[in-house]
Amino acid sequence: MKHFFFFLSLLAFSSTVLAEKPNVLFIAIDDQNDWIGFMDGHPNSKTPHIDALAESGTAFTNAHCQSPLCNPSRTSLMLSLRPSTTGVYGLAPWFRTLPEYENRVTLSQHFMNNGYTTFYTGKIYHGGGGRSIGKVGPKGNGSKHKEWDVVGPGASGKPFPPKKLVNTPQPHKLVDWGFFPHKDEDKGDHICATWTVEQLDAMPKDEPFFMACGFFLPHVPCYATQKWFDMHPESETKLPVIQRDDRKDTPRFSWYLHWKLPEPRLKFLEDSDEWMNLTRSYLACTTFVDAQVKRVLDAVERNGFKENTIVVLWSDHGWHIGEKEITGKNTLWDDGTRVPLVFAGPGVPGGQVCTKPAELLDIYPTLIDLCGLPKRDDLEGISLLPQIKDPSTDRRPAITTHNHDNHGVRSEAWRYIVYADGSEELYDMKNDPNEWDNLIAPDKDRSKYEKIIAEHRKHLPEVNRKPAKGSRSRVLTLDEDGTLIWEGEEIKKDDPIPEI
Repeated sequence: MKHFFFFLSLLAFSSTVLAEKPNVLFIAIDDQNDWIGFMDGHPNSKTPHIDALAESGTAFTNAHCQSPLCNPSRTSLMLSLRPSTTGVYGLAPWFRTLPEYENRVTLSQHFMNNGYTTFYTGKIYHGGGGRSIGKVGPKGNGSKHKEWDVVGPGASGKPFPPKKLVNTPQPHKLVDWGFFPHKDEDKGDHICATWTVEQLDAMPKDEPFFMACGFFLPHVPCYATQKWFDMHPESETKLPVIQRDDRKDTPRFSWYLHWKLPEPRLKFLEDSDEWMNLTRSYLACTTFVDAQVKRVLDAVERNGFKENTIVVLWSDHGWHIGEKEITGKNTLWDDGTRVPLVFAGPGVPGGQVCTKPAELLDIYPTLIDLCGLPKRDDLEGISLLPQIKDPSTDRRPAITTHNHDNHGVRSEAWRYIVYADGSEELYDMKNDPNEWDNLIAPDKDRSKYEKIIAEHRKHLPEVNRKPAKGSRSRVLTLDEDGTLIWEGEEIKKDDPIPEI
């Protein structure tokens, strides 16, 4: 009988410890740039619920992705490894197909291995990647291991209009935007938010969870219903601030990073009178996603989880809407790399803003620290806990890599870019936040910036792996003989820049 009561007391103690583990709500937003209220990226942004979350915790306003493209960015975040380490630069491969990462423990698996039930809906990995719940083969993405415990609806741009609303130069079903009659309840992000709310409403109160909810918008197609367009009337909406001929002092190699893409150039937006429409569509979709974030956060509070739930909100990369004469991602400037990053919940002081550089691969070790999980020595990210405790604490610059050997180094005051051919850019981010003046363009005197350049070059990745086996889609390589290959086709040095 004594042993029986000892067993009961041990069970009760274990349940208490389990209940004290903080939950994690992991909110991702696809293609979300700094057009978020607290980030001051656009004067007409309306994101009151994300802003309230930022106010309740610590907002990192100088956070940057490790790659300005979905698959490599999300792979980097979930593994806490740089693209230059994995060789994952394009929209393929799925990292589990690479033998060296077949058994790699991801962020969610680390939580799963430490007593958490993991949930997944929407877009966390690129495409269908990572939706395995233990299946091997195509539906399990080649993984022999369970990626998640519970998997909900996948990401979707649906519903679609009967035909594209905008005839872009390079036709692609997803590259579209604007209004057409449809219902918010039918949109993929609304469905994912509903599923998340339903899981939270049914969630046991004494079992820790890791809930990953990935929103698809404002990724193209940027379709919104009239309600959200009405919140951004054309008469009050400002176009992005640009500088004409902004690329005159950027290296030609910068064009190679986005040589031929379905996302149109600024020239098309202006020639077809679509610039305002895209601007409003993006803002409207962002406000719509903000409303979905509110639905999920309300469910957390309604079910009594707020006091014991760490919330982290992030985006995989930025997005240009005319800046640098392009739309889309695939650049090493702030418009392509800067993202919202917010931590809130137990152990995170409220009302804090940190302007020190932060990286998305820092999320993995930060959540380990905030939740008291066993530390790992195989992560390249560095915990943001020191900055959460004191936002003035210094840290290393943020590094963004797009394709092999192209890197952007973002410190608090500067952005330094070096391309695979050795060409460079340097911007004074305090006095030139729009990155309009390349201080080391060929016609400038770079001598006074050599010390700054050298300091930033110290942080360039030591490992620069060639594209991994199976790499494709938006992949650029520069061979040793100087041959440039974009998506399998050679770019000649005198080829005209497409659509310019």
